[in-house]
Order: sequence, then structure tokens, then C-alpha cells
Amino acid sequence: MTGQSGRTGRGGRGGSHAGAGELLELVRSGRAITRGALQQATGLSRATVGQRLDRLFRAGWLREGAGGPVDSPLGGRPSITLEFDDSHAVVLAADLETRHARAAVLSLTGEILAEHSGTLVIEDGPEAVLGELGRWFAELLEKAGHRADEACGIGLAVPGPVDSETGRVVQPPIMPGWDGYDIRDRLSRAFTEHTGVPAMPVLVDNDANLMAYGEQRTGHPHCSAFVLVKVSTGIGAGVVVNGSIYRGVDGGAGDIGHIRVDAEALCRCGSYGCLAAVASGGAVARRLAEAGVPAASGSDVRDLLASGHPEAAALAREAGRRVGDVLATVVTLLNPGVLMIAGDLAGTPFLTGVRELLYQRALPRSTAHLDVVTSRLGERAGLVGAGALVVEHLYAPQRVEERLLALGV
Repeated sequence: MTGQSGRTGRGGRGGSHAGAGELLELVRSGRAITRGALQQATGLSRATVGQRLDRLFRAGWLREGAGGPVDSPLGGRPSITLEFDDSHAVVLAADLETRHARAAVLSLTGEILAEHSGTLVIEDGPEAVLGELGRWFAELLEKAGHRADEACGIGLAVPGPVDSETGRVVQPPIMPGWDGYDIRDRLSRAFTEHTGVPAMPVLVDNDANLMAYGEQRTGHPHCSAFVLVKVSTGIGAGVVVNGSIYRGVDGGAGDIGHIRVDAEALCRCGSYGCLAAVASGGAVARRLAEAGVPAASGSDVRDLLASGHPEAAALAREAGRRVGDVLATVVTLLNPGVLMIAGDLAGTPFLTGVRELLYQRALPRSTAHLDVVTSRLGERAGLVGAGALVVEHLYAPQRVEERLLALGV
């Protein structure tokens, strides 16, 4: 992550020891985009900066842009600016839900170049689901006009807690058969099976985490404490602090759907009274079905809400109040600047319910500078976040050094 990478400058991790990776990070972040600015930021000599930039040019990761402002107050030629060249590779991303998935090819700066969505049932198990994703990726690359060997990594969002060190889901309530499964290896192999390209890096994270990461980076980059709550089949939250995803010690942070509330409903996790059992899209669908309204999932509820169905709207508002009650504690604990509601229920009725209880239960001090909003990226948030996760991993300073050596530059 950008927030976890080394900070470059005099007296910091960079200084006179800054390598090509630190220089690339300075250019990518916009903190130093000329050779002179890089010398000033790192304390390196002009010759050393030139040598390290040359490696990045030879790798195809940097290019020269237009002339920038004149560095010297005495005038002279404008400085040539440096830019991250996002045309040298692409990334692949997928976002799994319980019965549906989206996949895309993205540029290194997050632009979606080709996209596909379709039915993919997570209960069919990781072998089948990940194998199918490999086929989708091969077809998407062809659609986007890119060779398979131009892909530099895969990011995957899944609806369960993930150990970020291993990329394995840990006791996921709505992913039967996935607990502890080696997702990275299988998805990499699936990509190879359909393209012939070996050893593709794969990063896996929770869907709410990656939605939060994508939304924060694109729409709220200056928000130092950002919370996204996804309400679909289940309920989960993603937290981004100082530009980095906060995961907790083993990936369990943000699992608010299994906070016990004052109810006796049986949750899919096996416990009674979980928030997800009474306020998720699945819970609202169940109550609608009991009332004779055809609904089997959060996506069905979303469609009913879009058509203005009065009973669906009333139940969504009630669910929002349940979630808002829990979010009053979350807001008091984390003091975020933005609280974003996303997922199947993220419409006016649900948001109204959230606001009613949140502002009633939380102290005014906790909400004085809080914006409660809905998703900007919509269904693409997880894809954008997954793509960004891959890019930040592959172009972090230490990883840059390793990759340049592997390229022989």
C-alpha cells in the first residue's frame, strides 16, 4: 500500500540510500516529477538520480512528459517532467459475490479496459469458480486487445475474512468449502491453463476492504479515516486509515455483520442474533418471501427497491436502523471522516434508517465532521480496489528493486 511503503526524503528511509523504487514512488505519487525535484527530495547527486532513472526507463516504467516549471529563479529551460508509464502492463481483477461475479482488465492507473459479469455460484466451490475465472480473464484480455503476458498480476475480492499473508479465507460464513483453500495457487494455475502464461502473482482480500480501498483512493483520497459498509447477502465493513487497509491481526477487522444485536434470528454462521441475520439483504429477502413477495436474495431486494416496492422500502429502512445502531459504536470508536454505504440495500430507504439511529445514538462530537454517503463506483468498487491492491504491491519500492533485477536492468 502507498501508506505502508517507505517515505522518501532527507533523514528518512530514502535519503542518500534511495533506490530506483523510491524514485518511482516519488514520481507516481506526484511528490517529485523532475530530476531536480528528485535530487532535492532524496539528497542524491544528479549522476546517481540519472543512473537510477535509466533503469526505470529501460524497464518501460517511466516516460518523459511535457516541460514543467523552470526550476531556477534565474530562468532558463523548463524542466522535463517524468511520468509513470501505465501502458507497459495491465492488471486483472475479479469480485466474487454469492451467486454473481464481475471481472475486468484494468490499466495500471485504474481505468477499466474490458469487463464481464455473470452467474458464478460460490457454493460450487473454489476449484470450479476459480477455474471459470481463469477462462474469463483469458477472454477479457483478448477483448481488451492485450496479450496474456502483458498482465502483471491478479486481484481478487471475496465475501469472507482473508488472512492477507496467505491469501486464504478463514472460516467464511457464506463460502462453504473455501476455508483454508489455497486461492492464490488455484487462480494462478487457472490463468496458466487458459493462457499458457506461468506464475501469475495473485492477491486476495475481503470484498468490503477492497471496495473501501477503491472508493477512498478515487473519491476521498484526503480522508485519513474512511469506513465503507457493504450490505448485500451479508454485512461487512472495510476500513482505510492513512491510505492503507486496516485488517486487524489476521484479517478479521470490519466483520460487523456478526455483532450480536437484540434478536434471536439464526445466522448462517451458526450463531443467533447476528446483525446480518436481521438486517442484511438476505434477511430482508427472507421477510419479503414470508409476506408473499417473491425475493430470494439481496439482488432481488435491490430490484424491488428500484421499482419502488413499498414493503421492500419499509423493511430496508428498518434494516438501516438496525445497522445504524451498530454504526454509532463504529463511528464513536474510529471517528471517520466518511462513512459510505454500499451494496444491494444502499438506497434512500436504507440510508434514511441508518442516519436516524446513527445520529440519535452517537455523540455529536463523533459525527460533527462525518459525511454519510453512498457508493460512487457502485458495482465496480471491488474491481477498482483489487486492481489498486495489485499495483501498489508490485510497484512498492522493495518489490520494484526485485523486479528490476529479475528483468536484468
